[in-house]
Amino acid sequence: MAVADGNGTGNGTGNGNGTATGTELDPEAAQAAIEHCYAQGWSDGLPLVPATQALVDRFLAHTSKDPDEVIGSMEHLGRACTVELAAINAAMAGCLPEHFPVVLAAWEALLRDRAAKGGAWQSTSGPAPIIVLNGPVRHELGFNSAGGPLGPGFRANATVARAIGLIVRNAFGIHPHVLDQTTQGVNGRWGICFGENEEESPWEPLAEEMGLPAGTSAVSATLTRSFEFVDNRHTQDPEHILNDFADTIARIGPLIFGVQSCGVMFGPEHAQLLARNGLSKADVKQWFVDHCTRTEADLRRMGKDGIGPGGLGGRSAAAEERVAQDTVTHVIPTPAHIPIVVAGAKNAAISMVFRIFGEWSNSSVAVERPGTE
Repeated sequence: MAVADGNGTGNGTGNGNGTATGTELDPEAAQAAIEHCYAQGWSDGLPLVPATQALVDRFLAHTSKDPDEVIGSMEHLGRACTVELAAINAAMAGCLPEHFPVVLAAWEALLRDRAAKGGAWQSTSGPAPIIVLNGPVRHELGFNSAGGPLGPGFRANATVARAIGLIVRNAFGIHPHVLDQTTQGVNGRWGICFGENEEESPWEPLAEEMGLPAGTSAVSATLTRSFEFVDNRHTQDPEHILNDFADTIARIGPLIFGVQSCGVMFGPEHAQLLARNGLSKADVKQWFVDHCTRTEADLRRMGKDGIGPGGLGGRSAAAEERVAQDTVTHVIPTPAHIPIVVAGAKNAAISMVFRIFGEWSNSSVAVERPGTE
């Protein structure tokens, strides 16, 4: 089997072409191969697809990168990931070979976040990557953008996200109860990948906003700490809607850093309501910067007034650090700290706020499409 070993090296050897011969499948052989993967500690808990050399070669045929090219390293762990090792884990995750350029783009997009280059994968928060696709690749490869984009039922969504998790596990050795220090973690830690619902969005797609040409197949990604619903289907007043989001974004519980990034996944109805009332995406972002605030009194009641005057912190301020109780702190410092996407079905006026681990990169990565240019 061309599968990764426990040290994250993966020898890329093996035989067989990944397909059954003769007229009958051999379920016992398949079960034995799956159990072998479990025994080696490669699995995230679910069955893996046995990755033969021939299967991995089909993945590598979908990228112009050299199989030995290093696409990520963690110096504090003394480990690195090559293109071939990423292909092995994508194959084991259940991806199709044509999904592999999306996996590579998602990995590159994640590593543009400073935190993802270091210890974020081992954080007590157990951060979950959020992977957003734009452009034709969404439909060409079957990524769900509409109803239930964070849920099950779509191979591309599920397996691309899972491939990232297996890379973290097998290339870098970050296993639960070993190097992974997660306290509780985020539901769906290795399962959040979806297409933006560009067809029902009133605004420019995320990748275009980040500077890529319109219509580019691209991936944007960052690490998240939690997801919270904003369920408001009872008003057509944009101020009501925005205030509901602001109340969720400015909730004190998750605020532990001096600089916060927080994203919004608008359902189509909320996005369209705001747009009908003349609000661009940039307008909405600026509104959140201006209105997502907490007073010093609010923070002091929670013991989180301790990073400088009017700051946000995980400790209480000393007496000499305290400022007037009506001092206002802006939870989101700039519009660049609040990515906005539109996803999901137009059926219930439900949206989501997602907390970002640190600061997101404000960039998108084009998906390599060999043979489609």
